[in-house]
Amino acid sequence: GLTRAMWDGQISALNQNHDILAYDLAGHGESDLLTGAADLFLFVDQLTKLLDRLEIKKCHLIGFSLGGMINRRFAMDHSDRVCSLVILNSPHERSPEAQALVEKRAADTRDGGPEANIEETLARWFTPAFINENSKTVAVVRSWVLANDPQSYAACRNVLAHGVRELVRPEPAITHPTLVVTCENDIGSTPAMSYAIASEVAGAEVEIIPRLKHLGLIENPTLFTTSILRFIKRRNIDCQLS
Repeated sequence: GLTRAMWDGQISALNQNHDILAYDLAGHGESDLLTGAADLFLFVDQLTKLLDRLEIKKCHLIGFSLGGMINRRFAMDHSDRVCSLVILNSPHERSPEAQALVEKRAADTRDGGPEANIEETLARWFTPAFINENSKTVAVVRSWVLANDPQSYAACRNVLAHGVRELVRPEPAITHPTLVVTCENDIGSTPAMSYAIASEVAGAEVEIIPRLKHLGLIENPTLFTTSILRFIKRRNIDCQLS
C-alpha cells in the first residue's frame, strides 16, 4: 500500500557508493494498476522487465515486507541476476491463528477499501511515541494507503496473506548472501519469522532492531541504512550492475 517514497530516508546514504533504483510496485504509486490475477510471479515479472529495460544484469535486492517476499521469489527464479538479498520486515510461515487474522484483514480490505481499519494499521506500523510526535509523517503514510485503487490494494493484501506459503523451505534453495532484518515489536513480521527465513538460507544473517514496529524503516531510517551498508561491506560483495 506504500510508494517508493518510503525509501527517501535511505536513498542519499545508499547512493554515496552505489547506484540506487527504487520503483513503485505494480498497482502502487505511479505504476500501472494491476491487470489480471495478482501473485508473486506478477511482481517478479515486473522487476525482471524493469531490470531488462535498464540493462541491469545483476543487483543487490533490498525488499521491505511484500518486497521481501518478492525478492526471495526473484532469487529463486533468477538466481544469476542477484548479488545479495536484504529482507526487511517480511513475513514467513504463520501459526494457523496468525494466518487466519491476516486473511481476515485482507478480506476487510476487499470489503471496505484502503480505509478499512487504517488507524489500527498505523498503530501496528508505528510506535505510540512516533505517532504522537510525528503527525505529519504519519499523515503522509496514511495518504499513501488511502490513495490506492481499492481493487488493486485488496489484491496486493491478498498476496501478502497467501504468498508466504510458496517461500517456506524454498525450492530451489536460495544461496545468495542474505541479511534478514525486522523490528522487535513487529507483530506481523516477527523476529521469530526472521530467524525462520534465515534458517532456510545457508549463512544468512539476522538483525533485530530494538523497540520499533513494522515501519521502523521510516521511523528510524538510519538504523536500517547502517545495517545494509555494514552487511554489504563486511561480506565484501562485488556486484557488477551493468
